[in-house]
Amino acid sequence: MITETSAVNFRQNLGEMLNQVQYRHDSVIINKDGKPVAALVDARLFERIRRMQARFDALCQRIESGFANVPEAEGLAEINAAIDSERALVRSPAKKR
Repeated sequence: MITETSAVNFRQNLGEMLNQVQYRHDSVIINKDGKPVAALVDARLFERIRRMQARFDALCQRIESGFANVPEAEGLAEINAAIDSERALVRSPAKKR
């Protein structure tokens, strides 16, 4: 479960919030001035997020190096063509991929 709380309430109930995260594996979104600014998550979930971020960063680097010699305008044109093609398929469901 995800709980939202204000920064003031979080500070006043830190022990309770830690127990909620540690024992129930819930998450707490901390809001300041009505906007989310931080999250308190279970340590195991945080490790999973870190590993996923590392894998994502490595994938981005591989993609970047694979397209290093492609001019930006050409790459953007190719991306836009792929987007247009996908959108055309979605608009006409009778067509098969």
